[in-house]
Amino acid sequence: MPIEEIRVRGTVQGVGFRPTVYRLAKACGLYGDVCNDGQGVLIRVSGSEEALTEFVARLQTECPPLAKINQLTRIPYEGKFNFNNFVISNSVNNAIKTEIVPDAATCPQCQQEIFDPFSRFYRYPFTNCTHCGPRLSIIRAIPYDRYNTSMSAFVICPECAKEYHDVENRRFHAQPVACHVCGPTAWLERADGKSVTASMFSMLDDVDAVCTLLQKGEIVAIKGLSGIHLACDATQETVVQKLRQRKRRYHKPFALMARDIEIIEQYCTVNVKEKELLTSSAAPIVLLQATGKKLVAPAVAPGQNTLGFMLPYTPLHHLILRRMNRPIVLTSGNLADEPQCIDNDEAREKLGTIADYFLFHNREIINRVDDSVVRVIGDKVQTIRRARGYAPASISLPPGFDKVPQILAMGSELKNTFCLLREGEAILSQHLGDLENATAFNAYQETLNLYLNLFEHNPEVIAIDKHPEYFSSKLGKELADTNQIPIHQIQHHHAHIAACMAENGIPLNSPPVLGIALDGLGYGDDSTLWGGEFLLADYRKFQRLATFKPVAMIGAEQAIYQPWRNTYAQLTAANLWDDCQQQYADLEIVKLLRNKPLKLLNQLIEKGINSPPASSVGRLFDAVAAAIGICPEECSYEGQAAIAMEAIVDVSSLNNDKETLIYPFSFGFSDSIYCIDPRPMWQALLNDLHQQIPQPVIAAKFHKGLANAIVEMVKHLSKQNLINQVALTGGVFQNCILLEQVTQRLQTLGIKVLTHSLVPTNDGGLSLGQAVITAAQFIHES
Repeated sequence: MPIEEIRVRGTVQGVGFRPTVYRLAKACGLYGDVCNDGQGVLIRVSGSEEALTEFVARLQTECPPLAKINQLTRIPYEGKFNFNNFVISNSVNNAIKTEIVPDAATCPQCQQEIFDPFSRFYRYPFTNCTHCGPRLSIIRAIPYDRYNTSMSAFVICPECAKEYHDVENRRFHAQPVACHVCGPTAWLERADGKSVTASMFSMLDDVDAVCTLLQKGEIVAIKGLSGIHLACDATQETVVQKLRQRKRRYHKPFALMARDIEIIEQYCTVNVKEKELLTSSAAPIVLLQATGKKLVAPAVAPGQNTLGFMLPYTPLHHLILRRMNRPIVLTSGNLADEPQCIDNDEAREKLGTIADYFLFHNREIINRVDDSVVRVIGDKVQTIRRARGYAPASISLPPGFDKVPQILAMGSELKNTFCLLREGEAILSQHLGDLENATAFNAYQETLNLYLNLFEHNPEVIAIDKHPEYFSSKLGKELADTNQIPIHQIQHHHAHIAACMAENGIPLNSPPVLGIALDGLGYGDDSTLWGGEFLLADYRKFQRLATFKPVAMIGAEQAIYQPWRNTYAQLTAANLWDDCQQQYADLEIVKLLRNKPLKLLNQLIEKGINSPPASSVGRLFDAVAAAIGICPEECSYEGQAAIAMEAIVDVSSLNNDKETLIYPFSFGFSDSIYCIDPRPMWQALLNDLHQQIPQPVIAAKFHKGLANAIVEMVKHLSKQNLINQVALTGGVFQNCILLEQVTQRLQTLGIKVLTHSLVPTNDGGLSLGQAVITAAQFIHES
């Protein structure tokens, strides 16, 4: 009888993979064993050729729900083999090459048990099995065994141990398995320190009491799976406004959670793809089109026509919402832009002036993981924030990247992630936030150290953004100096394009694509700020073919949060300000600008003082939004004005093919490359404002005009360069109207369009691009 060693790599630990191997081996009449180790799962097995072939085939077709096989290899086994049955052996510690599983939403079987009065898991808030529950959020080290998780603090009871050791049970080797007798517990506290008794609410337990508190208009901090959230009734305007003021989050939309799809459908349209996402094991926040039939409080998502909904993804949330027939706000438990709290004492200190009550538990959260955010554009998923449910699942790299050194890519400044590259796969961290916040930067360093230790990753090369002032770049340089390893500085927009190429499986040695990278800003090769770029790029190099006309960012970072600065800069760059004062003096935007210190602003522009020129399309959006009266004075978060303008676009104008409903742009040269100039657009827009054309129509004309200008530039560049594929990337392409308009127009020309799905088109995907560019350069140099 042949004896084989079968090596399985991928997402195969903590997902019920070994029990599946055991069941199939027994069914096929095989002998041997299976164990976890640092590389994944190792199977030593003996049987007939026919039985082995059937076993391997069924292993791939009957894979557990959360498992993913990346590689399966079979070789003859040469060692000692003393098995007369098939068994599951203990884990083996060696070099770490396996994957860590993302946290997974409560499976249907566990949901049924927590509401079954005859189940021993009835109303237990931490019920889980191999198909669901905590993974990344509780793990300290590999292999994924209980002693390497925060569940090590809880001694398993006989009943749970019986299920844990029963190969026929879905809790077989489920590391966080626990129950009322032996597992974590939850309790309710008042923020003012006074005692809470169940008799106050006459509820079943403290978890059930939270529902009553929310219905009464209280704000409750809820410790969940991978962070602490702040919750309130989403239909009560007074309490939502109170939460905004206390949290100091004045305009950014709040996420919502509802008990089931039926409740969500009272407020939003939900298509088949969106329903799949909501009910998936990742259970992300899904941006949905609001119907307007039934309304949440206006303060939930001011200026938006979408709502971000998620379904309960832990037993705790299911139990809280059991009696809740309306949505709740469920937003990160933090102040402003700080990282989400994960510790009970930290929450008492930082959230005590925000929440009225706390629902805590005593299972430690090891890794902070925010909720993921996605949306569906056309028939494709666009990831906006990649975190819980998705990270740190690996991303397989395209052909040619099989043998690369271990690379660490540090990411960007905003919406940061970092990336570990090894043996043909990329491990992207969860969303870590904006590093300009000191607390977020500290959390970034802690998470980076954790990942390097978890995956035993020893970088041989470090990749950073070229911007000299990014905290991630500075830290990367320190690490490179300390460890005496090479460092690669990667241009921001090249990294955006490379990330899009990589997730679309473009092989290493493919011909260049035309990458269109539109965002707020990135540090250019000429030491200026770029943000509207047409780059002919492969993984190793790029050529800048075209850009948008550079315009001063008056006050530098202030221009991001005060859109009127961009409007004035655009009008002066187009030599239209004098016309504005003479012909359009009655326009609100002109009145607003005339009250600003224009003489000082002109001096700043002329002398280049704190007003760097930038080809930023993100700032162009802000300028147009302010001009038509959307957030002209101030924004509380980047892109607020642009997002609000997208929300009001008139659909009938958008779908009308009349040329009069498309703003014109002109084309010229700037510093020896092609340039898109918005001057004609501004002339037409000012005239429309003068004629009192409605905001939604102007917004539609701008979106269509910009899309048309981008496509015209592609057509022009195609005459001089062989262009078969165009990659659309950068934060501006989170705008679904612009993305759809450009994509459809390019596809009509027969051009293949690459867009993002697995990783964010914003800076959250940048580290993947940095990593693959560095790998390509390393391969080329070696």
